[in-house]
Order: sequence, then structure tokens, then C-alpha cells
Amino acid sequence: MSAHAHDGDGERPLVSVVVPVFNEQEGLAELQRRIDAALGGVDGGHEVVYVDDGSVDASAALLETLARERDDVVLVRLSRNFGMEIAMSAGMDHARGDYVALLHADLQDPPELIVEMLVRARNGADVVYARRVGRDESLLKRTLATGFYRVMERIARTPYQGQAGDFRLMSRRVVDAVRTMPERRRFLRGMVAWVGYEQVPVEYRRAGRHAGRGASYPALIRLALEAITSFSDVPLRLASYLGVTLSLCSALLATVVLALTATGAVVASVQTWILIAVLFLGGAQLVSVGIIGRYLARVHDQALARPLYLVDRVVTRRRRERAAVA
Repeated sequence: MSAHAHDGDGERPLVSVVVPVFNEQEGLAELQRRIDAALGGVDGGHEVVYVDDGSVDASAALLETLARERDDVVLVRLSRNFGMEIAMSAGMDHARGDYVALLHADLQDPPELIVEMLVRARNGADVVYARRVGRDESLLKRTLATGFYRVMERIARTPYQGQAGDFRLMSRRVVDAVRTMPERRRFLRGMVAWVGYEQVPVEYRRAGRHAGRGASYPALIRLALEAITSFSDVPLRLASYLGVTLSLCSALLATVVLALTATGAVVASVQTWILIAVLFLGGAQLVSVGIIGRYLARVHDQALARPLYLVDRVVTRRRRERAAVA
């Protein structure tokens, strides 16, 4: 798809708000109300691109009704659940605005902040990312998130943006650059940081969820692992260091056992020596192979070259009206 595949759908809005949705029926009305209140007076207009990522509640039906009633709402319904990173990528493919904002549907990130982001973007920034200075979440989630961000700041090959999530505003040239990236296992906030250009933060306090349930801890851990393996080769180096360390420990233990055997303090059988070797060298191999396997899995997934996502249908009043006129 070309960078301006949707230019023919009418005048391009100033900003497109991309919202991935998965089972968020309880908060969608309030989300749309707050977006309207925040961006209704913005010169140049706006659109909201909702991407339904295989919801099993009434989210898709609610959004389809909204898209058929309003010119500034588009629903992109995917054929199944592909995950939030893919859903946001699909939204970026369908966004027409000069600027594109990524916003989660749970209202933990305030739509009102997009106005300030636009001001900074018009002053020359290509990316304005929202950096959290506080979080109204559980202690466990805050601790895990803080630990993850600190790890990424230390090991990422590209500069990492600290306590910043997906909530950000991007210029058209950044959006087009990200869309050209072919990787299938995507970590969008890292990909946007990799693009470069001028990137500036705005600070805010993250609220709790308005309604519904957030991502599970296993899902968050999987996302963290994708981030680490996408933007750092430190795990591979750690595997090598671990192998060397365990080998040295094995040699040291063997030396100690040999010395104790020579002095008569212990009697080490052949089985003891075999056990020492198997425990240390086997452990080093298993850890190393496991880490390397994650990188090979990424290569295998990329080599399959399947489509990034499949669209079930796109619902928009704007296109229907154009077809009626034609």
C-alpha cells in the first residue's frame, strides 16, 4: 500500500487518531465523547480510525454503527485477533491525516493531550511521545513496568524513551517510514524511536482503566521479550558469558574435588565427575540454546512472508456516500 493510498477519499484531515480495540464495549462511548471534545475545535479537522482486533463482545457492532453515522469515524475490522501491535499497524495503514496519533481505547491515556502534542508537532517535532510521570495502577504493574523501561534504556541499540508507551503523535513522514519496515513481530514504540528525526516528550500522569480488563501479565511479558529481542543483542552476549562462567565454575569445582580426593578428604567416583560436567555444561547449553532459539524463531516467522494482517471489512460513511454519488 502506498503512503497516500487514501488521499482519494476526500480532503485529508489534519490528524488521524488510531485506536486499537479488543473487547472495549463499555468505554467506547466515553472515549469518542472525549475525542470529540478535545479535537472538535482543531483547525484542519480530524478522523478516528478504530481497528477492531477480533473482539468477541459488542465492540465491533457499536463501532460499525458509529462509522455509518459519522464522516470522521472509520472502522477497520480485522479477520481475527492479531494483537495490539498489528492492530495499530493496520490503523496506520488506513490513516489519512498529516499527523497520526496512537491511542489505546481504555482511556488510561488522555485524548486531551493530543492537542498539546499537535502544538509541539507544528513547532517542528516529528514525534511527540507521552512520557509517564506517575501511574494509577497496582504496585506490581508499576514495578514491572519501571523495571522493563530501565532495562530497555540500558540494553537497546537505539535510544529508548524511558517511561513512554504507545501514546504518541507522529508526522506523516515518520508514519510512512514505519510502514515500510517489514518485520512481523513488531514493537512500534521502538520502531518509531529507531526512525529518528526530532522526537520530544510531553509528560502526564497515567490514569487507571475506565472500564474492562487490561492486557494479562503473560501478554505483557511476551511484549517485553519481543521488545528486547527486536532492539538488543545483549541476550545473545549474556548466553556466551553464561556459558563461559559455568565452564569456569565447572573447572573450579573439578579442581576442588581433585584436591580433596588427593588429600583423602573425599572419594570422588567416576559418576561424580560425570555429574559435575553434565550439570554445568548442560545448563550452559540449555540457556544458550533457549536464547538463540528466540532469535531463530523471529527469522523463521519473517521468512514465512505471510501478510501482516487480513481485513474483514472497512466501514465508513464517507466511502459509501462517494459510491452513491458516482
